[in-house]
Amino acid sequence: MAYVIRAIPVNKNFRTFAVECRDVVEEVRKLQGLSPVASAALGRALAGVALLSADLKTGKILLQISGGGPLGEILAEGDYQGNLRGTVRNPDVYLKIKGKKLPVGEAVGKNGFISVVKDLGLKEIYQSSTKLVSGEIAEDLAYYLTVSEQIPSAVSLGVLVGTDGKILAAGGFLIQKLPEAKDEEIAELEEKLRNLPPITTLLSQGKGPEEVLAMLFPDIKILEKRELRYKCTCNEERVESMLVALGEKELEDFIKKKEPIEVICHFCRKKYIISLERVKELLKELKTKKKR
Repeated sequence: MAYVIRAIPVNKNFRTFAVECRDVVEEVRKLQGLSPVASAALGRALAGVALLSADLKTGKILLQISGGGPLGEILAEGDYQGNLRGTVRNPDVYLKIKGKKLPVGEAVGKNGFISVVKDLGLKEIYQSSTKLVSGEIAEDLAYYLTVSEQIPSAVSLGVLVGTDGKILAAGGFLIQKLPEAKDEEIAELEEKLRNLPPITTLLSQGKGPEEVLAMLFPDIKILEKRELRYKCTCNEERVESMLVALGEKELEDFIKKKEPIEVICHFCRKKYIISLERVKELLKELKTKKKR
């Protein structure tokens, strides 16, 4: 079972989050036919957005990464109920392994931005971004949180891909410093982080999020454990709204072709067929609204 935990170390001035999401990343890999490096990149993004959304009480968070690399734009979304979804523009990119590691940074690129969009159900949607520093995603997310949201953070994200392409491990952790944190606390944590094995090593050894955090802090109080799942929010109504948003001219062009419109969701690959008669109805409805 994929899940994320929110916890606080007892007598330590930090906030902590940890996630295990192998099943979610494996489902996405199969749905979207991801290459190994695409699986690793999107899997890291999904783990990252799971951590960011772990303390949401409502709404959702979108993580957007665009670094100019061959993978193109990466999107990962998580909501307050533990629903995750994500996609990568070019899922079939293959790059040679370097030093037994998939070259995620090269595939993502670092000539671009990492953006976080928070929709908490309020009148305004919060959006902020920073430049990418490495394309490794964990480093970029830590930099974003430290610079844009001014919360000094340590982030570790990892995905282990087998020789057959299957996901063997996926997850990560996020540690944020509270204002009361003392210099000796920070120095102690930094030393432990330097000596901590890679997150994929820990997860592949069978360690769960609680055990990973316990390696950094002697006493952890779990505040919440939230189950995660891959769930897309697409439906026919949203597809029709998207078509209407294209405008009258685009709908008229579709009608001239005298064929139904086929739309495939980038997140779950579900196919929607909008009949020619329905397209005509949508155009009529759009023109009626404009006259009001």
